[in-house]
Amino acid sequence: MKITPAVLARELGFSVLAGGQSLERAVDCAYSCDLLSFVMGRAPAGCAWVTVMGNVNAVAVAVLADCACVILADGVALDPAAKEKAEAQDVAVLSSGEPVFETALAVHELLSARQ
Repeated sequence: MKITPAVLARELGFSVLAGGQSLERAVDCAYSCDLLSFVMGRAPAGCAWVTVMGNVNAVAVAVLADCACVILADGVALDPAAKEKAEAQDVAVLSSGEPVFETALAVHELLSARQ
């Protein structure tokens, strides 16, 4: 079974904050970082990027890095401008109430179990 942001939301209890067709994009791995310049240069395409950056810059970086989705950890909110940008750019954004490490680990474990 292909793991998508929609599957991550359903299986791991994440909330969907934004996304259209991007909710059906394949997720290949988990990546976590809050330094946007690192994400731009190091995040693998197709990753589920786990961060606490819920602003418009994070959405722009997700597009540049070709992330499959952004997962906001620790219950961080997606600010209104970022939500608008995510919808316009069709970037899937999910929310987790768990800390960054636990969120990324849950994604990794789900991906590993399905391979």
